[in-house]
Amino acid sequence: MTDLNRRHLLAGAAAVGAAAVTGLGPITARASVPPSGTQAPGFYRYKVGSLECTSINDGARTFPMPDKFVVNAPKDEALAAGEAAYMPKGMVTVPFNPQLINTGSKLVLIDAGNGAANLEPSKGAVGRTLQNLAAAGVDPKSIDVVLLSHLHPDHTNGIRLADGALAFPNAEIMVPGKDWEFWTSEDNAAKAESNAMMKNYFANVKKTFAGLESKVTKYEWGKEVAPGITSIATPGHTPGHTSFAVASGDAKVLIQSDVTNIPEFFLRNPDWHVVFDTDAALAQQTRHKFYDMAAAEKATVIGFHFTFPSVGHVEKDGAKYRLIPSAWNPTI
Repeated sequence: MTDLNRRHLLAGAAAVGAAAVTGLGPITARASVPPSGTQAPGFYRYKVGSLECTSINDGARTFPMPDKFVVNAPKDEALAAGEAAYMPKGMVTVPFNPQLINTGSKLVLIDAGNGAANLEPSKGAVGRTLQNLAAAGVDPKSIDVVLLSHLHPDHTNGIRLADGALAFPNAEIMVPGKDWEFWTSEDNAAKAESNAMMKNYFANVKKTFAGLESKVTKYEWGKEVAPGITSIATPGHTPGHTSFAVASGDAKVLIQSDVTNIPEFFLRNPDWHVVFDTDAALAQQTRHKFYDMAAAEKATVIGFHFTFPSVGHVEKDGAKYRLIPSAWNPTI
């Protein structure tokens, strides 16, 4: 084996420099095509039995880590977790990945992303669901069901276009009944007046769903909400937060929604509480219950806030868990 050390690297660099000065080295290549400056489309297909599924990237936000992003841990520990995951220093990156399920009889979009209205203000960072659906060859008018896991803005706002029109005009909008009951309650909204984040959540639900009552169907836990898709109770993040089992034949995947926010923090440290949880203690219990099940079943897990394409497996690691991303599959 070649012993490659710093002295060898410096010697090599000096030789290249000398060759360039004397004109004896290779001519520097110049690209004939300028850099595109744009990212490739964000969609990834995978099969669950006979069902074709597509992970649709809505983008990712990178922002300075708030002091209480992790409510019950020192900020230094949270920053260290970010650096261990090679996030930009002092920052946190949160991806967003809705899922499209072709059941054979229906096209079901699970969660809708941040919405097209956020595409330009974020300089293309989020709100990319519609353009990535188009890249995947999917007409928004062909979506039969928009199945929402809960009613936070990064999951619901994509049902509207920037001008307020419906992004999926022919779709039935399905919401967890417990979440709808909580977020549409005037009494609950009044109690949240002193909490800026919660106040915004209530206002956003009111604005997003205004006039849509006739298109909204409330679903329950433990039911088949669409062909091959069963709702799973995973409360805590919100009162009605829901995950889904997608099954066909002997194959099954678990679409966890927001059982955890970014796994580098809250899957590795399942007892940490993210600031966005409505009932942090219940969310913590749910994480352990859900991931114990996923690890025992060796189930494929899809996470809304996992790094795109958001497909992987969860293993127990003592009292913690770790995510094993699935290898990219060039075929379906």
